[in-house]
Amino acid sequence: MGVFNAIGLTVMLTTAGVLAAGAEETGSSLLWHDVSPQAVTDQPAFPAKKPWVIREREIAFDPQLLAILKNAAARPHPEISFELFGGRIYQVDVASTVSRMSDLSTVRGTFKNTSRSTWSLLISGNVVNGTLQVGERLYKVEHVFNGRHRLLEVDPTKMPPD
Repeated sequence: MGVFNAIGLTVMLTTAGVLAAGAEETGSSLLWHDVSPQAVTDQPAFPAKKPWVIREREIAFDPQLLAILKNAAARPHPEISFELFGGRIYQVDVASTVSRMSDLSTVRGTFKNTSRSTWSLLISGNVVNGTLQVGERLYKVEHVFNGRHRLLEVDPTKMPPD
């Protein structure tokens, strides 16, 4: 292993440890974690930043937690959290899960102890797309390619109409 790969691995493991420690403080597990830029240097970069994107980062999903969320019969859910930006961790409350035979699930909910919050994820296999809203702030989870995802904070006033 080269020096740069070893450094990238160390940074990635350290970041994962710090994020896991934050989730342990809330008593829940994070649905996703940050992906170190060094860990993906051999893959193409994300598409150019769009004018309505305030900030973004690459994330990777916990496959076990994703499988639990997809399963409409999985009750009760373990405590699951989302880490948005600025280190703020939101514990989720799952309101509904609709699973289909085609391995497609729609999961919706709110954030515990957070007023005016909603989230919904569309999960197909290991591909996830979704929308999260906390107050006036709007976030998007996008599948980019090859199982790679990113979390975006967007400005809804600058987004083009659907």
